[in-house]
Amino acid sequence: MGSTPPYPVPLGFVFRSRAKDEKAAAADKAPPTDSKQPRDPQAPKGRPTPKRSEAQSQRRSVANTPMTRKEAARRQREERRTALERQRQALASGDERYLPARDKGPVRRFARDFIDSRFNIAEYFLPMAVVILVLSMIRVASLQNVALLLWLVVIVLIVLDSIVTGFRLKKRLAERFPDDNKRGAVAYALMRSLQMRRLRLPKPQVKRGERP
Repeated sequence: MGSTPPYPVPLGFVFRSRAKDEKAAAADKAPPTDSKQPRDPQAPKGRPTPKRSEAQSQRRSVANTPMTRKEAARRQREERRTALERQRQALASGDERYLPARDKGPVRRFARDFIDSRFNIAEYFLPMAVVILVLSMIRVASLQNVALLLWLVVIVLIVLDSIVTGFRLKKRLAERFPDDNKRGAVAYALMRSLQMRRLRLPKPQVKRGERP
């Protein structure tokens, strides 16, 4: 008969599966995790903050993801809405960065300031036109004659004032901006002079009587 082993062998050692041994060995070889490594607040729990190169590559991959026609149209509408909002704020504040193309540039800004710094007969055209229209509607011959005379006086004064303003502005622009493109600046300024001061866009940035 065979000899009995000096020490009894545990049954758990005999029947322990190979899978458990492999899992234990893999756990022993795994590198220890550094609990002090910073984690991105938006990163999934338990994952470290991605490197800058990895984050940039992820953003590029998102940006290069092909969009459907509906998504592209929605993005264009959002960009257009954002641009219009910036223009609206720029027209109120005078921010040159987001002004429309017709209002950009130092020449156009000087033309606006030149008009806004002085009294213009043309800016009172609208209220005077309302008064004249009311007088002309009254069925009194004398009042209708007065209304007609006022029409002629207002038109003549506006024409004369516009000629003088345009001549002075053209001279000032030639002195201030000898090498810049001044095409259309005088007409731009005269069209602005026809508007009431409080309704002008971009908003006036100088006071009346202030030299631009």
